[in-house]
Amino acid sequence: MRSRFPALLVGAALILSSCGGSDGGSTPTPTPTPTPTPSPGGLYTAPAQEALTSAEVQQIIAQAVAEAQARSKPASIAVVDRVGNVLGVFVMNGANPNLAVPRPADGSSFDLQGVNVPGAVAGAIAKAITGAYLSSGGNAFTTRAASQIVQEHFPPAPSTVGLESGPLFGVQFSQLPCSDLSARFMAGGGASALIGPKRSPLGLSADAGGIPLYKNGVVVGGIGVMADGVYSFDPNILDTDSDDEEFIAVAGTATFAAPDTIRANRITVDGTSLRYADATPAGLKSNPATAPGFAAINGAQGALTSVNGYYNAAGGVLAGTAYGTEASGIRRATAAEFSNTDAFILTNGAGANRYPIRAGTDAGTVSAPLSATEARAILEEAFAVMSRARAQIRQPLDSRAQVTISLVDTHGAVLGIVRSPDAPIFGTDVSLQKARTGMFFSNAQAGAQLLGNPSTDVQGFVSNARTFFGDPNALSGRFAFADRAIGNVSRPYFPDGEVGRPNGPFSRPIASFNPFSTGLQSALVKDNILQHVGFILGAGTDTPQRCTATPDVVAGQNRLQNGIQIFPGSVPIYRGSQLVGGIGVSGDGIDQDDMISFLGLHNAGLRVGGIGNAAPAIRSDQITVAVGSQNVRLRYISCPFAPFLDTAQQNVCQGL
Repeated sequence: MRSRFPALLVGAALILSSCGGSDGGSTPTPTPTPTPTPSPGGLYTAPAQEALTSAEVQQIIAQAVAEAQARSKPASIAVVDRVGNVLGVFVMNGANPNLAVPRPADGSSFDLQGVNVPGAVAGAIAKAITGAYLSSGGNAFTTRAASQIVQEHFPPAPSTVGLESGPLFGVQFSQLPCSDLSARFMAGGGASALIGPKRSPLGLSADAGGIPLYKNGVVVGGIGVMADGVYSFDPNILDTDSDDEEFIAVAGTATFAAPDTIRANRITVDGTSLRYADATPAGLKSNPATAPGFAAINGAQGALTSVNGYYNAAGGVLAGTAYGTEASGIRRATAAEFSNTDAFILTNGAGANRYPIRAGTDAGTVSAPLSATEARAILEEAFAVMSRARAQIRQPLDSRAQVTISLVDTHGAVLGIVRSPDAPIFGTDVSLQKARTGMFFSNAQAGAQLLGNPSTDVQGFVSNARTFFGDPNALSGRFAFADRAIGNVSRPYFPDGEVGRPNGPFSRPIASFNPFSTGLQSALVKDNILQHVGFILGAGTDTPQRCTATPDVVAGQNRLQNGIQIFPGSVPIYRGSQLVGGIGVSGDGIDQDDMISFLGLHNAGLRVGGIGNAAPAIRSDQITVAVGSQNVRLRYISCPFAPFLDTAQQNVCQGL
């Protein structure tokens, strides 16, 4: 989330001081007193290794089925564990099989808008994964909370027109079925059968009916429900919905509910409380404590149902995998893998780090790729900044920030991924998207590669950008773009939230916009998602484990293999004036994500020399765009005030 950043500042003189700096344009000089090396750890408590048993999954499904019966709303119900393994999909007799996506105001059908397929099970899985992935030991978020933070205004309501977009605008296009990071279901089992994070069939969901599951205060998964055939979002936060799908999901969570103290409604963003669920236990029409057992409903009220690429009903209801174990695919790093023993890494289920720290692979593109020593310094210093930072979206107050940090070279190859013990799972894929996005749009080949995409829709965003910037050579590496700047130009109003203004060049016009079609972001992956939906329904092959049809930079290596992201938390990495990579951060407030990436890179440059942030003269906050009679300046990064737990220092990014 974020400490909300102000609206885009109108006028060249109004520049956020924290976006200035001078550390990256030339080789930085180490400070007289070197930056301390990262601490050995001990600042974080890892979550207990809890997991759902198969009997508990059966109980959750049975409780949800009883409520669906009481409401005469037969449903498709999915349960997943914390890393996205599907533990059971139950389809009730007479359940609506459809998944219909709404169209925007002008009736257009860009990207996923207007899709209507018999894919209710895919929607249920996406909802369950969303509840699990957005939550942690410090915050519990639902798909209703997700709806609140991805729309064109925050909070979304008829009376909030003119406010900026949601803080996680665009996050719905993450965890994609084509992601090269997200693991895939393996019907044959084996050591890597249960590793996560797993992909989601539709990315993250904003449709009510997805709720996290907790056991002894530890997040262990999520439940997702589809019953009405409509896969949508809530455009009005001011009313209270009576949503059958949400009530069915609430019934399923009985005895597995999130602690009240960490639910979304206990977390505020810019003074606005988030929403957890409009449905409450008091409104249930059944008593979960007396729900019939699973054996009584299985075959009578419905049946376990296989879903291509996610679940084989022949194996019955499965037990969850405990997060933090080798089998889950995310575990504590060894001293040889990362210097700070608080760090967690992604593993292959058989002991090996999936993304070990390594040198850049782009020697044929850049004269001096990032070395393994530099890569390690960037990740260690970013982790150290995170460890000192005050969290934005966690309870209790003054908790430490918890995020995932990803590092890439200019080919998009991963040079290392590290995360704190209890960072939300969604930030893993998102941090990699952010790292690649900042790197890609700062790259000299960005425009040419987008023009090389076979989609004329994607190609059109390049001409949109060149017209918007008044520069026929835009997207050719002249400027450094952090993800915050890409977000500025990916909103359906520019400046963000200012009704009556035109859309940014990477967005759909407001009349054609809804969260299922954000613009360039969704256009890049539309075909991957639709191909995958067809595969789920038994029509054709699955999408490759590589998003977008943007050309490879070298054979088999694509710069955008898990899509792009359009909310803040990344910066490109430079050696002098040459782009050499990108760092992305996700899992806490977006200002915190910005600060961890920006300061982490800055401190790494001081530590090892030679690398750093982009020179101030080429940062995106030097770009102004004429809007009416005024000039609007893009942003680069925005750091929170007084962000650290160990000092009262303010303006920590100023002058860097």
